[in-house]
Amino acid sequence: MSFFISDALAAAPAAQQPGIEGMLFPLGILVFFYFLFLRPQSKRAKEKKEMIAAMTKGVEVVTSGGILGKVVDMDDNFLKIEICDNTFIQVQRQSIETLMPKGTYKAITKKVVNIAKP
Repeated sequence: MSFFISDALAAAPAAQQPGIEGMLFPLGILVFFYFLFLRPQSKRAKEKKEMIAAMTKGVEVVTSGGILGKVVDMDDNFLKIEICDNTFIQVQRQSIETLMPKGTYKAITKKVVNIAKP
């Protein structure tokens, strides 16, 4: 009857709306991304917050810029870090990335002093 639409397509019944089966795939994708991205990121943020809260004077740390030092003074927002003999910097608490094992700072500074001496 129509020039552009064949009679077989015109006589097809109307498509039904997808039920719960149509929602399973998008919901599955959302759950997958939650467990792949969001959950590990929130776990890391929680661990970092606990690490920063447990920090004390004398611990050896590495900042987000890669600076190794020993914490010599603290307040609520900032840390004073000794990076070399009588050389101090102040950084925000949030810039601390990792706590190093005891003795790391001393071993590195000793190695640097030995290299600097001719």
